[in-house]
Amino acid sequence: MHILVTGGCGFIGANFIQHMLHTYADTVIVNLDKLTYAGNRRNLAEVEASFLETRYFFVHGDICDQSLVTDLMHGFPFDAVVHFAAESHVDRSINDPFPFITTNVLGTQNLLEAARQAKISRFVHVSTDEVYGSLGPTGVFTEDTPLAPNSPYSASKASSDLLARAYFHTYAFPVMITRCSNNYGPYQFPEKLIPLTYLKATRNEPIPVYGDGLNVRDWIHVLDHCQGVAATLFKGQPGAVYNFGGDAERTNLEIVRTILRLTGKSEELITFVTDRPGHDLRYAMAFERSTRDLGWTPKISFDEGMEQTLHWYQDHGTWLDEVQSGAYRQFMDTWYKTRGA
Repeated sequence: MHILVTGGCGFIGANFIQHMLHTYADTVIVNLDKLTYAGNRRNLAEVEASFLETRYFFVHGDICDQSLVTDLMHGFPFDAVVHFAAESHVDRSINDPFPFITTNVLGTQNLLEAARQAKISRFVHVSTDEVYGSLGPTGVFTEDTPLAPNSPYSASKASSDLLARAYFHTYAFPVMITRCSNNYGPYQFPEKLIPLTYLKATRNEPIPVYGDGLNVRDWIHVLDHCQGVAATLFKGQPGAVYNFGGDAERTNLEIVRTILRLTGKSEELITFVTDRPGHDLRYAMAFERSTRDLGWTPKISFDEGMEQTLHWYQDHGTWLDEVQSGAYRQFMDTWYKTRGA
């Protein structure tokens, strides 16, 4: 199978490419990535060493570039598109929504139209549980839960989901939508909760926690998520939505305390800061459809996955140092000023 992967140098995309190339010997992947601050070719250094110009090809470009995307779709015999590329950090979207609308909405529409014109036979659009909005203390998100996004980021992803849905219903284009809960694992950029907390704990720096820290997220290991995306690619029904969750609800405060315990650091590092505007209270995912239709269930327990993830960061200190670019440091400086940390 020949697959166009967008955003393959990012956290989830890089893990997906590694999984596909190591699992399916007949897979050839072209990775289209803009290499923004969170996209890093080092995430695929092993892939490039083993498969570059044989089963793996890299194209540096923007999914919003109409001529590039069109030429790429028509110039390579793709069987499928797996679309990860997105601006994905809520805090950044609050500070500046414009890049999120541009990439997540206009970029997705550009890909959908180019793929439709090229008659691509399968298109997997990777989304997020955040499009469903916020839950109270009980209940779960199902694939039929109405979309109710509460941040510019989640609104941009919900908009792209609706475009994907429209392409199926209007043009019978074979697009499938996946929605996952919070990912963690190797190569996650250190603006997200788990790597940021680990990094600050190892440096004995204050660890910012929004509000009272009781917001709940369902955590899924990135490899479980990638296996779900692969199952959707091979077995998914065009027009369908598939949820992937880790069955691992934790408060943000529990996550931070777990990392402090595993790194042998004191909880005195915890620093409560002004809450994020519009902060969703709780996410929880039901994934019975994915189990029934795709044969998918999460395999990695949260405790096992967290220990593996922290060991990975311990063994990849050079990677952590290199990804902390000036753009990242500038963003964190702004974050602290606006959140009172």
